[in-house]
Amino acid sequence: MLLSVPPMQGAEYLTAPALASVWSDLDVWVRGQIASSGQGLSGFLKERAPLWHQVGRVSFHLAENRRDPDHPFAFLATFAPSLSSGARVQYQPLSKALQQYAGAKNRAALVKLLSPVHLASQRSAFVKELVDSGDIYQPLAWAPRQAYRFLTEVPVFEDSGILVRLPDWWKKRPRPRVGITIGEKRQTKFDANGMLDFKLQLALGDQELSAAEWRELMAAEEGLVLLRGQWVEVDRQKLTEALDYWKSLEKQTQGGVSFIEGMRLLAGAPKDLADDSDPDDGQREWSFVRPGDWLGEMLADLRCPENLQRATPSAALKDVLRKYQQTGVNWLWLLSNLGLGACLADDMGLGKTIQVLALLTILKETGSHKPALLVLPASLVANWKAEMGRFTPTLRAQFVHPSETPKDRLARMADDPAKTLQETDVVLTTYGMLLRQPWLLDVAWQLVVLDEAQAIKNPAARQTKAVKRLQAPARIVLTGTPVENRLSDLWSLFDFLCPGLLGSPTQFKQFVKKLDAREQNRYAPLRGLVQPYILRRLKTDRKIISDLPEKTEVRAFCGLGKRQASLYAKLVQEMADLLEGLDGMKRRGLVLAYLMRFKQLCNHPSQLLGDGRFEPGESGKFARLAEICEEIASRQEKVLVFTQFREITEPISAFLASLFGRAGLVLHGGTAVGKRKTLIDRFQRDDGPPFFVLSLKAGGTGLNLTAASHVIHFDRWWNPAVENQATDRAFRIGQHRNVLVHKFVCRGTIEEKIDALIEDKTQLATDLLEGGAEKMLTEMSNAELMQLVSLDLNKARG
Repeated sequence: MLLSVPPMQGAEYLTAPALASVWSDLDVWVRGQIASSGQGLSGFLKERAPLWHQVGRVSFHLAENRRDPDHPFAFLATFAPSLSSGARVQYQPLSKALQQYAGAKNRAALVKLLSPVHLASQRSAFVKELVDSGDIYQPLAWAPRQAYRFLTEVPVFEDSGILVRLPDWWKKRPRPRVGITIGEKRQTKFDANGMLDFKLQLALGDQELSAAEWRELMAAEEGLVLLRGQWVEVDRQKLTEALDYWKSLEKQTQGGVSFIEGMRLLAGAPKDLADDSDPDDGQREWSFVRPGDWLGEMLADLRCPENLQRATPSAALKDVLRKYQQTGVNWLWLLSNLGLGACLADDMGLGKTIQVLALLTILKETGSHKPALLVLPASLVANWKAEMGRFTPTLRAQFVHPSETPKDRLARMADDPAKTLQETDVVLTTYGMLLRQPWLLDVAWQLVVLDEAQAIKNPAARQTKAVKRLQAPARIVLTGTPVENRLSDLWSLFDFLCPGLLGSPTQFKQFVKKLDAREQNRYAPLRGLVQPYILRRLKTDRKIISDLPEKTEVRAFCGLGKRQASLYAKLVQEMADLLEGLDGMKRRGLVLAYLMRFKQLCNHPSQLLGDGRFEPGESGKFARLAEICEEIASRQEKVLVFTQFREITEPISAFLASLFGRAGLVLHGGTAVGKRKTLIDRFQRDDGPPFFVLSLKAGGTGLNLTAASHVIHFDRWWNPAVENQATDRAFRIGQHRNVLVHKFVCRGTIEEKIDALIEDKTQLATDLLEGGAEKMLTEMSNAELMQLVSLDLNKARG
């Protein structure tokens, strides 16, 4: 190699040791790449050098031979000894390997080459026949029956280490199938209770088969049949089972199917969620359900609202709405017109409020003269009022809430709603007022909108039952968390949005139970059912919004003070002693009570003991708070501090005031609704207070606090959906700072162990699975529970 180097500058450095060093470095690098890929040499070559992956291996080839109608397939087993100078794989018949590796010295190489074939012969009777007869070394002409037998065993060959080369059409597995088309005919007037036409046909791909072609298929030998110039797979038994199932359903639906039933079928769910006779996985493979032209157009609009015709709101909003917000308005307008429910589940801060206000201005101009109803948490009444005054002052609004309307006016509304609601575009009320003003349930509204709709996730709650009695042809829910912990959250939302779509609670449970038993794509039918009615955009998606800075979440680990650690150990022992002999509700109550005490103690010993002292030096979290907030104060930035305990909000505020050198603000459940907006406005001013301490439930939803660039979760709710909503008070449109989220975790305690569960729970919510941290803890055995709450003193005091 050195002799072939041309004369060049620096050639004197190109020596044998230099070349050896380069080769050695290259070898080390390649070995490192193979190791880091985690795929081994074979997987690494397959990904990085697919041609070299074939060298030294046996391949089975199957090709078509149209010149022989009786034997239209050809088989050949080959091996690839090398690549050509043009970097092409050089295949040779496997028989050549017997010649190339002849002799005792080559026996080991031959055994290594043929070992995948030997393994395949042990797993496949078909390959064993080829090996025993010696036909494996010969080119073979096959009938369709033999080719089909080969094709069905390809996974076995590949698992044995053999490379398989097949006709491209086999990848798509062309099959005749029973086709169901729903909603072909255009509906002149449509709503959720409308009927859709239902058509059964026999099809190959998108083409309908004639009766004669179907008889030909059913009369042919199973396996591969040549139809319309292409080979198709035929399984008469499965085809017959699928046809029988859908014919039976066709007889039941002579007048068509309801919209809800049609949507279930299109999603892969049974027409009746409680029906145990829905097709099995094998029958599903040999049938399909698709929307007709009219229904397909409508569903495409729902799933891709970017292409919808523009719905024009009032002129005041023309230059205010962002592109994605206008898309949301178009989508809400379409579903409202169709009489279908809509779940606007945009991330916190993307402007769900303004999208609804824009829709209301459209309804004012084009809809009936009935008013719309907005149902809100009490803490958001002032927020909605301010947003309406800012963006849609032409909307004529009335408030059914004592914070905005005198009692005598509320009484007159109750006495004569029709009269008092004349010349009204929208009525705003709260969930609690639905129970105290039952006349709201008797009014025929044009539209009902629920804000923070997770308020109805408990179907047994009185306010949920009241909400579901509201009367309106169109319904909208606003929520950033359609599913917080359990699938029943989703069911309750859709029981309001699209009554009947998810069946009764019992039917829904049975449906989910059947989904759990599926081997693949378990929740695909459920996602398919609800997806057309949910529009969710994330603010982390730069295609949606470009002026919102990224948020960064970090865990702020805290130790325990000496007194904290001592009390923690005592709590652990007390809990262990009291658990002995308890079961049922008493045990559950004890576990929940002690979990709360551990949380309180991790905050501060005085919170647990109730002595009112709150000495900063006795709490690891107060020490950590000082470290973080001293730096925040030095930068003249602002911070939100969330806690779930009202009793510690004032001690935290007093401590922070000593750090910042000035007072801050506090908001909790006891803060008057009318005072909240004043507090928010003060904090939002550039010269406003530097910190805001909020109880998580009172301040975790519906507030704009973008003046803060830091969010601190002083204690953990053990529910990521609730925590994220609180964080989003700062991480919203209008935020021009990077938001840093600090989540406090006490080392060596239950908080550190629960921290991992929070991450698991986030994934559960994403996958629409059930779960709940505290519920799970109460169901643990005593030993498991004590392991979870045990104190690691080294971590806690280290």
